[in-house]
Amino acid sequence: MTTAQTATDAARDNLAALESEAVHVFREVAGEFDRPVILFSGGKDSTLLLHLAIKAFWPAPVPFPLLHVDTGHNFDEVIRFRDHVVEKYGLRLVVAKVQDWIDDGRLQERPDGTRNPLQTQPLLDTITEHRFDAVFGGGRRDEERARAKERIFSLRNAFGQWDPRRQRPELWNLYNGRHRPGEHVRVFPLSNWTEADVWNYIARENVELPSIYYAHKRRVFRRDGMWLTEGPWGGPRDGEDVQELMVRYRTVGDGSCTGAVESTATTVEQVIAEVQASRLTERGATRADDRLSEAAMEDRKREGYF
Repeated sequence: MTTAQTATDAARDNLAALESEAVHVFREVAGEFDRPVILFSGGKDSTLLLHLAIKAFWPAPVPFPLLHVDTGHNFDEVIRFRDHVVEKYGLRLVVAKVQDWIDDGRLQERPDGTRNPLQTQPLLDTITEHRFDAVFGGGRRDEERARAKERIFSLRNAFGQWDPRRQRPELWNLYNGRHRPGEHVRVFPLSNWTEADVWNYIARENVELPSIYYAHKRRVFRRDGMWLTEGPWGGPRDGEDVQELMVRYRTVGDGSCTGAVESTATTVEQVIAEVQASRLTERGATRADDRLSEAAMEDRKREGYF
């Protein structure tokens, strides 16, 4: 057997093990909790979550609704894809619009225009309103330092806050879902996946994604070392020249703080080659909100963020 064949077999075995673990987590939650929900933005990680949930319960339908916290600053391609997926699989979608919280005074716009930090309160209010007791998220430990601290089952208190000191041991695939009234558990089936694993699995399963994950021409301007695009969130500012470049997105979120990367990768195989050559995670490379401080993500997670 050649070295290349051995490496291919090892990669295939790794994906099979990751898929098996994620499917087990979905089924475990279905058995332990009464009202789970899947956070779904239309991005690659939440789309992969949904794909795994469909596998976990096939041929029965997915027994959980989807929840999207909509900042109002989303990319049009992603919202169209979200609605397409919901219709295709006959899913129930709950949408919490940040704009509704701004309109009734529960939130105020930030001076910098970004709405990513404003998602926390709509998320927590919607969890309380619908009495969701388990919330699936697409977070991975390789993305960011604070996310590396998470267990697969992450307990949140009655205020939706995360306390790393209350993390529970997870030995031999045993997950502790116990929680008091008012508390809930965030569940991360993709915890042990890397960005390369995600893309290799997308290639293997032929998972459909929004078009902006592949290289395309877009009008962009440079800010804080990132290529941002025009949209309802504003920009460019004085001195920020707009150029038309071939770019793609490694992650999707609020358009005011999610940057594109220059790329010619128009196929899954080309994206995989690009990811393997990168020395930065997708959040480190393209998310301005994670650059606010060394502990930006951990501070938001303590408040109840994803």
